[in-house]
Amino acid sequence: MDEQSHSLAAGFDPSLLALYPEQYSLLTDLYQLTMTACYVGEGVGDRRASFELFVRRLPNQFGYLVAMGLEQALAYLERLCFTAEQVAALQATNIFAGATDEFWQLLTHARFTGDVWAVPEGTVVFANEPLLRIEAPLWQAQIVETCLLNIVNYQTLLATRAARIRDVAGSQATLLEFGTRRAFGPQAAIWAARATLAAGFNATSNVLAALQLGHKPAGTMAHALVMALSALEGSEMQAFTAFHRYFPGAPLLIDTYDTIAAAQALATKMQAGELELAGVRLDSGDLADLSQKVRALLPEVAIFASGDLDEFRIAELKAQGACIDGYGLGTQVVTGAPVNGVYKLVEIDGIPVMKEAPGKVTYPGRKQIVRQVENGQFVRDLLSLADDPVPHGEPLLQCVMREGQRLTPLEPLETIAHRTQQSVASLPAEVRQIQQPDAVLVEISDSLQTLTKQTHHA
Repeated sequence: MDEQSHSLAAGFDPSLLALYPEQYSLLTDLYQLTMTACYVGEGVGDRRASFELFVRRLPNQFGYLVAMGLEQALAYLERLCFTAEQVAALQATNIFAGATDEFWQLLTHARFTGDVWAVPEGTVVFANEPLLRIEAPLWQAQIVETCLLNIVNYQTLLATRAARIRDVAGSQATLLEFGTRRAFGPQAAIWAARATLAAGFNATSNVLAALQLGHKPAGTMAHALVMALSALEGSEMQAFTAFHRYFPGAPLLIDTYDTIAAAQALATKMQAGELELAGVRLDSGDLADLSQKVRALLPEVAIFASGDLDEFRIAELKAQGACIDGYGLGTQVVTGAPVNGVYKLVEIDGIPVMKEAPGKVTYPGRKQIVRQVENGQFVRDLLSLADDPVPHGEPLLQCVMREGQRLTPLEPLETIAHRTQQSVASLPAEVRQIQQPDAVLVEISDSLQTLTKQTHHA
């Protein structure tokens, strides 16, 4: 069977490399499947295993993470299965020539039947704290690793960036997600829109994502329209007038040629009662200086800024006295240093296990995060064993799936965004700051420390 036949047998269009929900079972690293074949061959595939997804170290300059992606992770687990065509495509690779018949039968009838414990989306977490735990037959818990990390790592990064930007910009600023053209692929663009909305952004320009999420897409205009209509109809003002005729509520992009001249022309139109303007956008130049001059000319008009902005640049603009009411954010939100979440076995068949490689040591056993908050302010986190009595505080990991069945309904993005805002606001200012934030030292319970010593290989 040639390469194209393999692709078609797996349900792929090789010209598009499109991704569909029914293909997610194959969206995995090869070793998840080879390990599964080995487990089944050794007769241990159905042993109960617990894996936890966590981050050893936060990205540079991050004092916290905002957990995100749980909804898509649960949807993936609910739909886990292998079609006959996918099984045939795997067999045709000859990689699994030594696998047992039981392995192929297992894939043919595969379903996720385990339990999932997770912190609610929008919850702040720190290094070594599990964002979620999978408790399932060993082969199931193993085979889902790659996709879970892909979903949770990326959305957690985006939500954290968005939360930091909201924290710096303030509650009154309008934040628009413009990152689709810079996201790492079409699927990433959809997740970027969701994660940023769930972390406090007001809207996204991604039409598909907005409509799927029950939101109204938002945006402005591009320089191309101004240049095209200026050339064809005679002037920049005619381009503005034409666009405004069809979309009177959309901000106008005024920095194609001369920003101040454009603002002056618009001010003249407004003073003559010929134009009602909702907003203008600045995308280049000295944004602080230009925004101040535009505000003087258009005092009642909202000013939006864009152009490779992030939390650091917004903080600079505010310190410079910029007159900016909203920000369009793209590249710096949907890209950046990754969240290096890992997925590690912590218990097998009731036996606690731990990784002991230098720099990659893990804590054994199924764990719980107990958070203490007083008067709305974060006090401490305690990492304890899941079965320990809960001391003063709130256990964050909740059972959200039992035996493959969802236990919790779909949460509105507004609910998650509110949780994000409260969770971030509860942290000390020193942890929230974007430059050299203080690290939160998560406390380790006595029982977990004891288990770690007992599990450690001499």
